[in-house]
Amino acid sequence: MEIEKHKCCSEPPFNESTGRISPDGHWLAYISDESGRYEVYVRPFPGPGGKWQISTEGGNEVLWSPKGTELFYRTENRMMAVDISTQPTFSAGKPRMLFEGSSYLRTPGAGIYYSVFPDGQRFLMLKRQDQQQTGANQINVIGNWFEELKSKVPVTSTK
Repeated sequence: MEIEKHKCCSEPPFNESTGRISPDGHWLAYISDESGRYEVYVRPFPGPGGKWQISTEGGNEVLWSPKGTELFYRTENRMMAVDISTQPTFSAGKPRMLFEGSSYLRTPGAGIYYSVFPDGQRFLMLKRQDQQQTGANQINVIGNWFEELKSKVPVTSTK
């Protein structure tokens, strides 16, 4: 006897990954290759409901802004942003480029190589180090530095 899978439980014929829940907990942003290339989508969480394609020229590494009013994602060497509104219904603005840079590392898989600051205005990104760059490639760790400081700068009494 063959067991028939329900539609909700069967695996889709495309890859979906990098799901991120919105700050209010009601929306899921993710990437999918259902169009033939990876694009950013949003759908209600936990469901049911429709889905909206957010990116227009490919997209990956999707993150919500801390307030949930923007989605950030990367496409090629560009950092993109899209204004999001969830009230009274879901709507997304037109994607706009925030900046471009080929020296920022991109994820080879389903991870994310950047983070958004709590103010939603700044990013922390990993930058590729130039091979010709000169300078120190070491970190000096100093233990018991306070003891050494006390021995070099004696404390004098003011009495």
